[in-house]
Amino acid sequence: MKKILIVAAAAGLVSLAACDKAVTNSTAENVAESHEANATAYEAAADNTTNGTAEAVLENKAAVEENKADAAHENATK
Repeated sequence: MKKILIVAAAAGLVSLAACDKAVTNSTAENVAESHEANATAYEAAADNTTNGTAEAVLENKAAVEENKADAAHENATK
């Protein structure tokens, strides 16, 4: 029984090794696109506000969303 499990595990690892490593994670790409859209919305809201404090807060939120998008892009290609 142990030999069968070892052979099955080895076959599984060989099949994973044969996979194309350039494949991207589409879920992570979708998450990245969502964060980019959020960043764009925050930037637009910051441009449209007349309150300086609110503008700074919205710009910071946009920067956070851009950082999240960058992290998701990094994750998509791993």
